[in-house]
Amino acid sequence: MDLTVCICTHNRPRYVQDCLDGLRRQTIARDRFTILLVDSASPEAAAAELKSLAAAHEARLIRLDHVGISLARNAGAWAARTRFIAYMDDDAIPATDWVESILNAIAQPGRPPALIGGRILPRWEAPLPAWWPASLRGVLSIIEHEGCGEYRTPAVPGGLEPYAANMVVHVLSLLAAGGFGGAVGRYGSSLLSDEEVQLAWALQDAGYSVRYDSRIVVHHQIQARRMEPSWLLSRMYWQGASTVLTRRLLQQPESVWRELPRRLLLVCLLGACALIPKHSAFLLAARWRLAYAVGFIRAAFGWHVTEAAVEQATVPAAA
Repeated sequence: MDLTVCICTHNRPRYVQDCLDGLRRQTIARDRFTILLVDSASPEAAAAELKSLAAAHEARLIRLDHVGISLARNAGAWAARTRFIAYMDDDAIPATDWVESILNAIAQPGRPPALIGGRILPRWEAPLPAWWPASLRGVLSIIEHEGCGEYRTPAVPGGLEPYAANMVVHVLSLLAAGGFGGAVGRYGSSLLSDEEVQLAWALQDAGYSVRYDSRIVVHHQIQARRMEPSWLLSRMYWQGASTVLTRRLLQQPESVWRELPRRLLLVCLLGACALIPKHSAFLLAARWRLAYAVGFIRAAFGWHVTEAAVEQATVPAAA
């Protein structure tokens, strides 16, 4: 085997079915990669479906007793028996040449990669609403840039970051860096994020090659429930908190305190917007900025973000 493909999931066997069907259609021989399915504490019925899917697709199944995407991805890394592991979200469908493109990218001359982020194209379950801010397509885990190059260099657009919906990592480098941080990453229905960004920048700052390659493509099924103002506001609130955690994990606390006055001012100016019902798209441009600022401020002042996320893990996700 040359590659471990790791799919982490919680209570979503329907999406896993599509993902595994995509892996069955790969252009490269099945004996070139192995599939690892990590079940992150799914309920009994879903767990049984996942067990059946794993058997039908010759995938190795790992069952965890606790939810948490970082926990699941780290379990996948420890279980891998190959040099590289390719992470894919359970609602992503790989292009037919996905594995072949990964193996080609790993084998190309030059510095060996520690991490490669790929292209993530949307597959909409519902049309993107007209009110959705164009600048926030990325919060739906969409990456449409074409090209290759090291992150945080002129070779790729500024602000481009890797998403673990489509990401390849050198296993030993991942484990040496401490894996995906438990202080970030999704817990149940919470939207805490940035665990893959924290890992990528930690590896790059340590001198490893961390790059983007748009030839590695998955199609991300964008759930219809995300096309609601309330979801976007929640996502931006947790992103504000995630930004603080990531900067502190990367030993950049001063950047948090530099930005804090601006976030406080914004809350003072836009605070009245919080009175607008969450399901309304009215003044959404101001409200998502307010939501981000509130998450940022609460995390900056020591609110226990991770504990709050763990508490929400017991709350069922919206249908």
